[in-house]
Amino acid sequence: MREPVTERGMATRQRLVEAAEQVFGTEGFHAATIVEITRVAGVGLGTFYEYFDSKESLFKALVRHMSHELRRAIATEVAGLSDRLAQERVGFETFFRFALRHKNLYRIVLECQFVDEELYRWYYQRLADGYRRGLRAAIAQGQVRSCEVETVVYALLGIAQMLGMRWVLCENRVPPPEALEELSVIIARILAPEPKA
Repeated sequence: MREPVTERGMATRQRLVEAAEQVFGTEGFHAATIVEITRVAGVGLGTFYEYFDSKESLFKALVRHMSHELRRAIATEVAGLSDRLAQERVGFETFFRFALRHKNLYRIVLECQFVDEELYRWYYQRLADGYRRGLRAAIAQGQVRSCEVETVVYALLGIAQMLGMRWVLCENRVPPPEALEELSVIIARILAPEPKA
């Protein structure tokens, strides 16, 4: 297995990753085949082995890629916002839109715990890392209340996960405006700064 060094090589590797998202997401890891992935990617079987040494290595690359893309999308959308509650709302909405564009995200991440449990933990730890940093900065600035950050971070991640399942997976859309408004109220109650004496 080698990392591509040319633009053409990077594009080919990316096609394989995108095909893997489709095939793993619809067939499941165990039923998916390298032959089907290369067919969807439009490359030869031999080309696959220039970039990945197994179905497992491609699956792991896919999980890392989806993690990176999700975190990058959220970071990009909240970059210009200084208010933590506004960052929360935009971050949640960005997650829902990302999950709608990548409908196989849920199945792939869920299967990851059975394919590579360490990578499964890494996926959520990476999401939590950035969340922790942002929340601690907001606490230091007095924008949100002092709290046990680890618990709050994972509780908020859980809210995003379950609301995404309710609306994106079950109804194929982002949550409606009234759901997003209620979500904002819930987050504000969780994070609201303590009143000044």
